[in-house]
This record gives sequence, C-alpha cells and structure tokens, in this order.
Amino acid sequence: MRSFSIALRVRSFRCAIRGVWVMIQSQQNAWIHAVATVVVAVAGLYFRITPAEWSWVVLAIMSVWTAEALNTAVEFLADATKPEFNLLIGDAKDVAAGAVLISAIGAAVIGVLVFGPHIWALVH
Repeated sequence: MRSFSIALRVRSFRCAIRGVWVMIQSQQNAWIHAVATVVVAVAGLYFRITPAEWSWVVLAIMSVWTAEALNTAVEFLADATKPEFNLLIGDAKDVAAGAVLISAIGAAVIGVLVFGPHIWALVH
C-alpha cells in the first residue's frame, strides 16, 4: 500500500472528470440527462424550493447520472470483451440499462412530489 499522495489524488480526479466527459460525448442518453438536469435546476431556482427539496432533487439527479455512468462502463467493457453478439452480455447490458430506467422513474416521482405542489399553486 502506497502512502497518501496529493499528485495521485489530482490525477484520480482528472481521470474521473475525463470519464464523465467521455460519457457525455458518447452517450445520447447522457445528453438527455444533461438537459433534464438544467431544466430541473432552473425550475428549482424559479420556484425557490426549500433546502430539503433541493436535497431530494440533487439525490435524484445524482442517482440518474450515477446509473448512466455505470451503464456506460458496463457497455464499454462488454463491447471490449466480446464485440459480437452474446446472450449473457446482452442480458448484462439490458440489466444495466434497466438500472438507469429505475433511477429515472424514481427521479421523475421525486420531481412530481417536489415540483407538483409548486406548479399546482402557480396554476391555481
């Protein structure tokens, strides 16, 4: 085990940021998540949601981005391991995509719970 190194931590952050950039550049669903993130952030500012509501919104956004990143990693690894079709790899990719769907549905529910009352008050 190596001792703690600031230089290695900085390099680690650079790799992580590069990974996020690769995901955004290569995955169209990440573009959708980016637009949704901006829309939700603007809505949160517009409606002046509470810190507690922001906590739920940030958690929802984070869960979708995390699921998308892990899904992208699974896809990259699967394609590198076996580029031709393989039933088990297809299942793994589908399960990873399902995780993104589950987190997106959960984020949508949180969105309705947080923004629903604000929108309702605006309309009525």
